[in-house]
Amino acid sequence: MRIHACHIFGSIAAFLAVAMAPSAADAQDVQDPFKSFPTISTTRKMPKLNSFNPLLAPSETGVTAKDVTLQALLTEKGQPVEQGLTWRVFSPIPGSDGKLPLLATSEGGSAAFQLVPGEYFVNVAFGRAGATRKIRVPETGAPEKQMLVLDAGGMMLNAVSGSDMRIPPDELSFSIYSSDVKEDGERALVVADVKPNTVVRLNTGTYHVVSDYGTVNAVIRADIQIEAGKLTEATIQHRAAKLTLKLVSEAGGEAIADTAWSILTSSGDVVSESVGAFPTLILSEGGYTAIARNKEKIFQRDFKVVAGVNTDVEVLLKNADTASAPASSDAQD
Repeated sequence: MRIHACHIFGSIAAFLAVAMAPSAADAQDVQDPFKSFPTISTTRKMPKLNSFNPLLAPSETGVTAKDVTLQALLTEKGQPVEQGLTWRVFSPIPGSDGKLPLLATSEGGSAAFQLVPGEYFVNVAFGRAGATRKIRVPETGAPEKQMLVLDAGGMMLNAVSGSDMRIPPDELSFSIYSSDVKEDGERALVVADVKPNTVVRLNTGTYHVVSDYGTVNAVIRADIQIEAGKLTEATIQHRAAKLTLKLVSEAGGEAIADTAWSILTSSGDVVSESVGAFPTLILSEGGYTAIARNKEKIFQRDFKVVAGVNTDVEVLLKNADTASAPASSDAQD
């Protein structure tokens, strides 16, 4: 159920419906990553770190490694995440390259490492969300279980054209950016080319989403809020349609091959160029001019794009001896 709308940016009118999934996402073939993941990994022990770092070898230090259990939560009061985690343990002492040496890794859910007493940096990643903590393994006594709070949620995106026309997934893509604008006016890219109905795990906060329908000018932007422990489903409305261009000798006739096409906006800017008997393109709502060039002759037609109304735009071959045919009336179908 859609329960509230996000603010849409840009001059093109659009809407964003957001729903919070309770226990499982209803999207096709996508499970709720926060409540219904099947358990594929429980506590996992890794080899002693002295096998990764010779400086920690017991023969040199005389110290016995201890079991350290690590768990990650989406929220402070949530349950441990048991799938999709990547754990990394780093030495706190930079190496010769200035970076912290990676000592051990684990994937799945909760993890257990055998660490000799000392300090370490532990990082856990859950998709694009993550948390880092410095831990200390005591020389005496059992180490405490380490709980890292991810403060993360998920985002799943889709889009329609017009009021409710579903857009084919292969014609749609999303890019997710930080909401903060840098000094140069750009935003930091978080993840590119996200396909519809794909769960993206993110730290809580506001993200700037750019939705591309086709490859020409059908672009919508929106800001979406991610809440910890929840899956936010957002459907963006594009004001665009798919068109097939045809140069024909009569209405409804067969398209003429070897035709070069240019599409101009009402202000005269070229937005698309192609060659073919019937090229297909997606344009945002508004007025355009189609110019067809065939055998050194030029023909044109003015037409309108209506959101969600896919149609053919036919340019009539009025007269083979005329360099430019008069513009026809606007397309309504």
